[in-house]
Amino acid sequence: MDPAGVFATRYERDQALVRTRKQLVALAVFVVLLVALPWLVGPRMVAAATVMLITAVVVVGLQINTGHAGQVNLGQAAFMGVGAYTAAVLAIKLGLPFWLSVPLGGVSAAAFGFIFGLSAVRIKGFYLALTTIAAQFLFHFMVLNLPSSWLGGSNGLSVPPAEFFGHRMVDGPSLYWMCLAFAVVMVFGAYGITRSRHGRAFVAVRDDDVASGMMGINVVRTKAIAFLVGAFYAGIGGALWAYYVRFVAVDQFTLLNSIWFIAMIIVGGMGSVTGALIGVFVIKLVQESITSLGPTIVEQLPFLGGDIVFATMNVFLGGIIAAFLLFEPRGLMHRWNILKRSYRLWPFPY
Repeated sequence: MDPAGVFATRYERDQALVRTRKQLVALAVFVVLLVALPWLVGPRMVAAATVMLITAVVVVGLQINTGHAGQVNLGQAAFMGVGAYTAAVLAIKLGLPFWLSVPLGGVSAAAFGFIFGLSAVRIKGFYLALTTIAAQFLFHFMVLNLPSSWLGGSNGLSVPPAEFFGHRMVDGPSLYWMCLAFAVVMVFGAYGITRSRHGRAFVAVRDDDVASGMMGINVVRTKAIAFLVGAFYAGIGGALWAYYVRFVAVDQFTLLNSIWFIAMIIVGGMGSVTGALIGVFVIKLVQESITSLGPTIVEQLPFLGGDIVFATMNVFLGGIIAAFLLFEPRGLMHRWNILKRSYRLWPFPY
């Protein structure tokens, strides 16, 4: 619902993301703050923001795959790992620059995800989730059992730093701006995908694939494309992760990471790109707070032990996810839309 006096006279205007001057100003201020963040906060916050940007790319892809197309995916971390290893190998073996190896990492992850997307044609729900878990274990098996000269085996791979016009991006601000540039492009692309005919086909297949097929939608192709797009986003995020950490190992991309990605879109709101971004911010902020608060609690209560404290905090974080599933299953974005609609209708709620 738009504010009073705001209405569209053309279809293009009706589909615009930014519809009012206030929204445009708010978006411009937000972008300026993102760009200026390394000058406003300390190194630790810059590092946390960089991880949020990388995670946002991965979770936005999962939102397209699961939230919009309804294809349950518990292997997003495996697709992320494929992109990370591809970017690492291309940088080490072929010496490709990051602006080539990062997109190619996304392409390789998309190809890997497309294979499992084909299995989504005949199965759905719980069985599809099991299939994507198989992708997770297949990724680990391949990395650990292929010759170590290919992917490093259990020792991992050290990634050379990214360079841009001769400048080695090894410090926090440079890596942050690199990840910010990719995140902006990918998020903008996600909005375009979800508002296109492909995005409408995703939603139709999610709601009822039988009826979608009867309406002329190619259900097989739509499901496969959904996995391909989601894996592509994960591969881009994995490649960025490789350049950020400058080391990739198989234990960085576990099933637990995939579950946290699912939790982020649950908290933010299924079926909303903005909700995915909100979920990433909330979950990562809570995790960062737990990491900062844990040592203080251990110091004040040494009899508990570090393992017990951190395990309790993870249980608390899991409890937050369960509370969202029980009391706000449509996520924070749904609650925000309700508040926004109530504000615009006040004082005439009817």
